Parts: sequence; structure tokens; C-alpha cells
Amino acid sequence: MTGRLRFWLITAITVALLGGAMGYGAYAFVDYRSRADAPSQVETDAPATAASGPRIVFRNTASGAGYGLVASVPLADPSGARSLTKLACDRVYATQENEMCLHIDRGVVTSFGATLYDAAGKELKSWPLPGIPSRTRISADSRLVAQTSFVTGASYGTVGFSTQTTISQVNGIDYGNLEDFTFLVDGQQVTAVDRNFWGVTFAADDNTFYATAASNNRTWLVRGNLRGRTLVAIKDTAECPSLSPDGSKVAYKKRDSTSGTPTWSLAVLDFATGTETLLPTKGNVDDQALWLDDSTLLYGMPDAKTVGDSNIWSIPADGSAGPTMFLRHAWSPSIVQ
Repeated sequence: MTGRLRFWLITAITVALLGGAMGYGAYAFVDYRSRADAPSQVETDAPATAASGPRIVFRNTASGAGYGLVASVPLADPSGARSLTKLACDRVYATQENEMCLHIDRGVVTSFGATLYDAAGKELKSWPLPGIPSRTRISADSRLVAQTSFVTGASYGTVGFSTQTTISQVNGIDYGNLEDFTFLVDGQQVTAVDRNFWGVTFAADDNTFYATAASNNRTWLVRGNLRGRTLVAIKDTAECPSLSPDGSKVAYKKRDSTSGTPTWSLAVLDFATGTETLLPTKGNVDDQALWLDDSTLLYGMPDAKTVGDSNIWSIPADGSAGPTMFLRHAWSPSIVQ
């Protein structure tokens, strides 16, 4: 059996067996056309009225012709009419200067790709991905871009899943696959073939980043050094990190199940004190959180009643209160301001 055929067989079996237990990316993969053909659930504006000021850019998951398209709403009015683009993405991230789109290209032969655009919507570069899109980030100064996709499997709950994560400059150096970096745990290099890396978040110096590392059924929060090409584990049991705007804290998924299918909640680590705060999230949070500001986190959750739909929730980063609905029928948000 060829490697390509083996990949498609594994993917087909995973989709068939896991169903609702899979991550959101698989929901979108399975249920695209039926939601696009349904009546619209939200008020939309023509693209010409798109917000140019502070805004939230996200993947629209409201049913109707705009399902799966990149949309935006003013940051001051998340519940207002959303402006739809013509760009279909399964994961999206935007800054003032760039927009990164990870996409599933459905057809007789389904393929996966990544495309980087400038602020005017002009394509800068595009390249294939080895599997279902998972995570993407652009640095705050729009100089670095990272993306993660699955190589096998369709979610982080899938046994034996494999990921590919790469980082590059928007205009310059390609740092390549994080698997080619030196990975250290307690000062010892880890070279196990089962090591995986995903969920990059960038610091402000265009060199430091944070990500998830996994090997031998363990996960770590790692600090990366691009120029040194190293990854150093700094905390156990942390996944999909997101650095706060001021760089003082990092939020991440923390596994709260001890056996069977993994489930996660959110936690926040204060670098100065070393204090980890568990947040009172509800349900299984399988997403890379986003900082709305230095005190509030946003994260996506599949809609419990509608396959293929999702909502964005907000929660205080200090753990003082539970989640509240922030943006309905939305996924993969980013803040542009």
C-alpha cells in the first residue's frame, strides 16, 4: 500500500469512526454543503462595507451562502451585521498587513492548502498541506507566520495522530518543520520518532515563540528559539499556547481527563510568579485560545445542537468568572486593530 493511499484510508476510517468526537476541523470537513444551502442565520453586509477599523476577523459558520467564508465585524459590535468576503477558509488568522488562510479544497480528489494574502487581498504565496488544517498564527508585527496541519488522523483525540508545523518569515527565511529543531526536556535531547509539535504563538522579538510538544503520551509547553533552532520544555501538560499581548502570561489547553478520549479545559500561566490558574470553562475546549486583551480570552466551541456550526466564547483570564457568549456562528477569530 502506498503512503498516499494509506493516509486516505486512515483519514476515511477516522472520520467514519469518531464522528462527533472529532475536533471542529473534521465537522467542517464533513458538513460543508448542507449548511451552505440552508437559509442564512445572520445579517450580512456587502463586502464594500467591510470594517476598516478595529475588528474581529473569523470564519463564518452561520448557515447560508456565506457558510465557511471569512467574515468580519467591528470589534465594538460583535453582534452586528457581518461583512462577508469571497474567501473560503477552514482556519484563518489576520493582522493589519496579512491574512493567513488554511483551506480544504473539496472535489473528486480533496486536497489541503495554505495561502497567505496581503491586506488588499492579494495572494502572496500558497503551498500544499499534508492533511486537515489545524492551527495558524501571524506575529503581531506581521513578519512571521506559522501553521499546523494533521498528517494522519483528524483530531488531537485520535490515537497515533501526526502533525506538521512550520514557521517562515512572510518575506524571507523559511525555518521549516519544527521536527527539525533540537527538542530538549530537562536538558536532554528528545529524538523519539513519535514527537509532534503544534499550536505556535509568537513573542514580540521575532525570535521567541511558544508551542506544544508531545512524545510518549506526554505533552509540554515549549519555548522556541528560531535563530538557535531549539525547543525547550518549560511546563508539563499544556497544549495550544497563546501568549498575552503584554507577554506576561500564556493561556493553553490543559487535559482534564485521565483515561479514554481526551478532554480539555483552559489554564493561564503567569511567567513572573509561576502560578497556573485553571479557568471554569464548560465542555471540551479543543481550540487555541485568543487574547481579546490582556485580561480576557476568546475560544471556539462546536455548537452542541448543530453539526458544522460553532460559537466564540469569552472568559476572564484570572478565573474570576465563567464563560459568556461573545460571537455566535463563528470560528477561528483574530483581532485586528
